Amino acid sequence: MTHALRASALGPAFDLLAAYAAPRGFFFEREGLGVAAPSLADGLQIGAASDLRSLARQSLRVLADIDSDSVAPMAVGALPYAAKDASLWVPRRMVGRSDDGETWLLELEGDPEGEPTAFLPERVFGDLPHEAFRAMQLSEKPAASVYAAAVASAVERIGSSDLEKVVLARTLQVGAGRDLDARRLAHRLRAVEPHCFTFAAPTGDGGRAVRTLVGASPELLVSLRGARVRSMPLAGTAPREGDADEDLASAESLAASSKNREEHAIVVAAVAEVLGGFCDDLSFDAEPVLEPTANVWHLATRFEGTLRDTSVSALDLVAELHPTPAVCGTPEIIARAMISELEGFDRRAYAGPVGWVDARGDGDWAISLRCAELEGDRATLYAGAGIVAASDPAGEVDETDRKFRAFLDSLRWS
Repeated sequence: MTHALRASALGPAFDLLAAYAAPRGFFFEREGLGVAAPSLADGLQIGAASDLRSLARQSLRVLADIDSDSVAPMAVGALPYAAKDASLWVPRRMVGRSDDGETWLLELEGDPEGEPTAFLPERVFGDLPHEAFRAMQLSEKPAASVYAAAVASAVERIGSSDLEKVVLARTLQVGAGRDLDARRLAHRLRAVEPHCFTFAAPTGDGGRAVRTLVGASPELLVSLRGARVRSMPLAGTAPREGDADEDLASAESLAASSKNREEHAIVVAAVAEVLGGFCDDLSFDAEPVLEPTANVWHLATRFEGTLRDTSVSALDLVAELHPTPAVCGTPEIIARAMISELEGFDRRAYAGPVGWVDARGDGDWAISLRCAELEGDRATLYAGAGIVAASDPAGEVDETDRKFRAFLDSLRWS
């Protein structure tokens, strides 16, 4: 089947969120740049692939077969953490804004996979928040005490095995008592975290799902433009404080923390090893830098390099990097087994890659963190923490609680 891509220029003031519709649309934006689509269900599906390497190969083949005179065809998606049965989609209609600020309406011509979705852009406006959620509307899985015991078990095993780090997460189930609006939630998250990657994507049965993953992630897994590669892994967290002096003290304490620096160094070493196999002139911060979000400080390291082989795509790099020790642990095989044993739930798309890749191989991919999966009047919130030998179970419970509280506040606007 032959497909062609038609591109029409839009004005620079176009709000990408106006092109997104829940639950089957896709939205991925940082500082005004990104892509949005009203639906993936009527687009061109790529996959489902058994692993990310296969998906990367399939994606470039499919995108290369789409005719386009100007803008490169693009595939988008939120991929499962486990990377099994992963799919991407070429939306039938989407809007993209590139690094040069140009905004395009992209329309895929040819027989659709399903009934075409009307493209009726609609701006999102702020609204008053709903009341705070009551305790009876919230259910932890696992409970804080069970999570603390899991952290303690992990710390014990780190001290007596080859395991260096494992990332353990927990969930918070919310019964909102009203239909939750993914679009309004994305609008709120974008306002609160303008420097993060705000995203909304269908999960489960590809573009036909009714569950929607929505979040604002501070973590860049990988970005590729031509031969230029960038990444910014995060590991190590401290709370933000309302008082300026206390906030500075929290940041300085994080920067000096041997526990957090150990956790971060494990991630940096893994990313450097992977990208070093693909890049010349790979450079990264000699010391971690402080990366602020609205509620927490992170330790971050900025990577930049030049591809040796320009046939390598952004999704190829995702396949080699994911999962980094920032979301899994090291050694990976041992950490994966411990996550499966101790977490007690399926991560699905939480901590998986989310983003886009185009026919040139360029792309941006973040990690699905600070997120929730919405379905009707229910939401599943996810939060995790990196566990190393010096981790304190009570401290890790507090870190995940803080992440939950921050997201619950934004959820009141949906």
